[in-house]
Amino acid sequence: MFKKSTLKFLRELEKNNNRDWFEANKHRYESDVREPALDYIEAMAPRLAKISDHFIASPKKVGGSLMRVYRDVRFSKDKIPYKTNIGIQFRHSAGKDVHAPGFYMHIEPSEVFVGAGIWRPDGATLNNVRLHIDESQADWKKIVKVINAKGFALSGDSLKRPPKGYSAEHPLLEDLKRKDFIAIQSLKTSMVSQDDFVKETAKLFAASKPLVRFICEACDLDF
Repeated sequence: MFKKSTLKFLRELEKNNNRDWFEANKHRYESDVREPALDYIEAMAPRLAKISDHFIASPKKVGGSLMRVYRDVRFSKDKIPYKTNIGIQFRHSAGKDVHAPGFYMHIEPSEVFVGAGIWRPDGATLNNVRLHIDESQADWKKIVKVINAKGFALSGDSLKRPPKGYSAEHPLLEDLKRKDFIAIQSLKTSMVSQDDFVKETAKLFAASKPLVRFICEACDLDF
């Protein structure tokens, strides 16, 4: 599946992030990045199904679980054309984009991690998650404790002030201030090319199940 040459290609792309180099090395992108990533997605499908039937593992070259290598530079000052990481999202079947609840795999030479939860949800969804935390405080605290024990940590951006409708004295204020409800666990880069990478990362996705289920409940989505 993933090989040492996968990270090697990504390191070289970091140093040569331009169209000419990429086009000259596109065959390496296909063999060392995209094909292994699609194999990983296909291998993860039956393992995800054991966690929930509602998350998609789609090994399509375009429009599937693998995020595109091309950066959207239309509104960015940074015009570097290519992403130097592999991003794979197994999102909820009701979701349309990366802002849906789901599980995530991130691979780049300097950082490898698995993630779970919801990233940058829209305002209505964010309000629903906050309301669910407020109404189910004991459940939320238990979930955070469980995923922390499994090696995950809540991450993402937060508001500087309490969200509208919540007191500054709220016992879960720091969590209510979150704009992302994602849990991250970092991995050693050496794991990427190991034979048990699918098996071990599937275990981590399963370990994050309580958080994703809670978010789906908040969004009135099946789990």
